[in-house]
Amino acid sequence: MTENAWTRWPSREALGSEGISRARRLLAWAVRLVAIGALLWSSFTGGRVHGWGIAAAAGVVFAAIAAGWAFYRTTLAHRLVPSIVLCLLLVALAVGAQAAEFKVPALVIWCGCGVAALERLPLAAALPVTWLSFQAYATVNDDAWLTTVVTTVGLALGGYALRLDAEARGSAQRLLAQERAARAAEAESAALAERARIAREIHDVLAHSLSAQLVHLEAARLLVERGADREQILERVVAARGMAREGLAETRQALSALRGELTPVEDFLRELVRQTDGAEVTVSGESRPLPAEASQAVRRVAQEALTNVRKHAPGAKVEVRLDYTEHEVALQVRDSGGGPGELTGSGAGYGLLGMRERAELLGGSLDAGPGEKGFVVTLKVPV
Repeated sequence: MTENAWTRWPSREALGSEGISRARRLLAWAVRLVAIGALLWSSFTGGRVHGWGIAAAAGVVFAAIAAGWAFYRTTLAHRLVPSIVLCLLLVALAVGAQAAEFKVPALVIWCGCGVAALERLPLAAALPVTWLSFQAYATVNDDAWLTTVVTTVGLALGGYALRLDAEARGSAQRLLAQERAARAAEAESAALAERARIAREIHDVLAHSLSAQLVHLEAARLLVERGADREQILERVVAARGMAREGLAETRQALSALRGELTPVEDFLRELVRQTDGAEVTVSGESRPLPAEASQAVRRVAQEALTNVRKHAPGAKVEVRLDYTEHEVALQVRDSGGGPGELTGSGAGYGLLGMRERAELLGGSLDAGPGEKGFVVTLKVPV
């Protein structure tokens, strides 16, 4: 054994009662009660004590019980000196019992002290205490020497077996605590990921809608200050109202997605292009249901790309293509180019960044840049 094994305490999980089944606890208490009853019976049935002697014998028995309980508490707290002192006190009580001709209680106390020391103390301290207890037992025992040797060796092996069993139980308790901590951390991580997903949904749904509304309303305010024509002002207000309706519809779609109530991606894209003049959608490959995150990524990228077309290239022809392959789904939004729109320059520029972050979180990619005629956005998501 290494030096650490000689000086190491059994773990607190091993010394405690946690992890012990109810049946085993009841059995342990039954054994203790039987031992105490045997001690009291052997002390008071020999006819050798009367009056104050009975009270003194009872006091010794209960002092041994109290010392054993204190030994349990001090070893549980890993307090070496008090634990050794209590062991020596038990040995001394047994010596007193032997001197008073209470042989059976003395033998029981010595044997119990030796076994408990092996079970609960560091080995470097347990071995001397055990040797002292068993030596006292062997000295006064009337059995044949071979019987005494076999008994002491068996008790020593039993104490060490109890120690190994307690250590195994303590290791199991520590592993269980680690597993519970890991599960709690996993649950917390999942909750944080879900919060991040909801935050992305809120941003993707509301950011472009609210920013466009703000642009229209700000334009209407400026027109009012300049005394512009009523029709021009009304046009801006109507446009802002339309953006508010679109934002409300997208919010409802996002809530349905969070509940897992998603319509097929193809139907969503067809409905989306109907709201954009000059847009068409093409689907290739074997259509199949997508995981919720992948489906949401396709929907949000399509929405953002078409919003950018309306803002930066109004009137341009738009081709939306959805390709299903064996291991991924790809979305491409390509416009034919057009002149600057009235909303060019609006927004904070987070659209493409948000789309790229959404794709990378799923292990996919997003490319956006000028094409041959206009602007091309390509999303690839593994499924």
